Amino acid sequence: MSVDSTGMAARLGIKPGMVVQELGWDEDVDEDLRDAIVDAAGSDMVDEDTDEVADVVILWWREDDGDLFDALTDAITSLADEGVVWLLVPKSGRPGHVEPGDVTEVAPTAGLSQTSSISAAKDWSGIRLVSPKAAKSRR
Repeated sequence: MSVDSTGMAARLGIKPGMVVQELGWDEDVDEDLRDAIVDAAGSDMVDEDTDEVADVVILWWREDDGDLFDALTDAITSLADEGVVWLLVPKSGRPGHVEPGDVTEVAPTAGLSQTSSISAAKDWSGIRLVSPKAAKSRR
């Protein structure tokens, strides 16, 4: 694993002891980033069948994956009140790229606010989404 991917997990706010839920895994995901997240959290990521409350949800999403609103609604089902959803989408020019406007349009309808975007991995952009309640409680 590269030092860069370890830093990426830190940029996603992953800390030891956090419960990280992963949704939307497929063979195109960035395995170095996944490994860095597991290392940073100190435990494996949980899947959609978990009963645990997630501190962070990692949602890999591609243009042809279906309904983004449904995916975001599912992502917040087991999210802690102060939790964060990282929507990971293929970068511009990559297969499955999602237009930023699609996320901007759908996120509020799903009850989420977009707070920032980062380059999460070589082929993936990360969009940080939080519930408006979480954003307000940090003021």
